[in-house]
Amino acid sequence: MTIELYYWPTPNGWKISIALEEMGLPYEVKLIDIGAGEQFAPDFLEIAPNNRMPGIVDPDGPDGDPISIFESGAILQYLARKTGKFCGESERERIVVDQWLMWQMGGVGPMAGQAHHFLKYAPAMDPPNDLPYAKDRYRNETARLYGVLDRQLAKGEFVAGDFFSIADMAIWPWASLWEGQQQTLDDKPNLARWLDTCAARPGVQAGRAVAAEKRSNIEQDRKAQELLFKRKS
Repeated sequence: MTIELYYWPTPNGWKISIALEEMGLPYEVKLIDIGAGEQFAPDFLEIAPNNRMPGIVDPDGPDGDPISIFESGAILQYLARKTGKFCGESERERIVVDQWLMWQMGGVGPMAGQAHHFLKYAPAMDPPNDLPYAKDRYRNETARLYGVLDRQLAKGEFVAGDFFSIADMAIWPWASLWEGQQQTLDDKPNLARWLDTCAARPGVQAGRAVAAEKRSNIEQDRKAQELLFKRKS
């Protein structure tokens, strides 16, 4: 049965489109234009009450009943359990996968997201918010996290070992944007190798390409800035 994917082409959206492609699950894309405020629509809030995408609706959920899920990490864990893929084959492997998935959710996603905001978007706002302390803070913390990742990747081909997992699917979309986060790979050879290895996978390529033409330049879109950065609810 076809899963409904509520999606916009951002790193968090890519996590799920990549997972669905890698797992071979049929899905239908329901675009949620975050620059136009569609994440605040009542129907979408029934699926994702935190007004953030992605979300999914699986008509073949637990016990065969439909289920809706929000939060990209929870969706990845659900899909991995549903298919029995990309979550490790032993309890020890599953623990390692979960550790690095949580590391992405609590570290790389928030820190790299703030780096994008203060390095790219805030200086382009009206009026400009060019804040050196914030820029240094999030640039440096993102660099620290990528150093942690590089050291982990020295131990194996992928994040959790020698197998591709939902941890890689969660981290790669953010790490692939390292240039916009003003990072360097010169001192992170294992991270550079892993980025290329993941990017060569057909499932990653197909997931990353979903609605790629919709990706917009928020730096020049005042309406999107108001909705994304100034709306309080």
